[in-house]
Amino acid sequence: MEKTAGKIKSVTEAKALVQAWQRENLQVVFTNGCFDLLHLGHVDYLEKARNLGNRLVVGLNTDDSVSRFKGPERPLQDQHSRARVLAALQFVDLVVFFNDDTPLNLIAELAPNILVKGSDYLAENIVGADVVKNAGGRVETIEFVPGYSTTKIVEKIKRT
Repeated sequence: MEKTAGKIKSVTEAKALVQAWQRENLQVVFTNGCFDLLHLGHVDYLEKARNLGNRLVVGLNTDDSVSRFKGPERPLQDQHSRARVLAALQFVDLVVFFNDDTPLNLIAELAPNILVKGSDYLAENIVGADVVKNAGGRVETIEFVPGYSTTKIVEKIKRT
């Protein structure tokens, strides 16, 4: 198996890894998203998220979940392609799929120490914030690199 593919785990496997890391007193950071066309904004965001702790877990929307959220023309890349690209990043330690409309169940299952979203969210409105805080963890937001979004890239491609 490819080393990067080995970072893609089921929820059960991910939970066991997160618990093992936490037993080693490592701070586990969790974030989530579609990550359809990986761009500079994503890379910057994920690297900053990882720098908040010792391990970075990325909850990745399944194809069905992306279509419900972004519309029938999305995702542009299937979930396995998106997962492998994320797993290839050195600062991503684990990728786990979720099919729900929000990552709440996944966050509750994994119980990360730190929950991270972009600064377009207010900390109190972040899905799973209460779960993480009630378990003694914290919630952080990260500024985006201005001008980068998959939607804008898709719109630019369509214009050319």
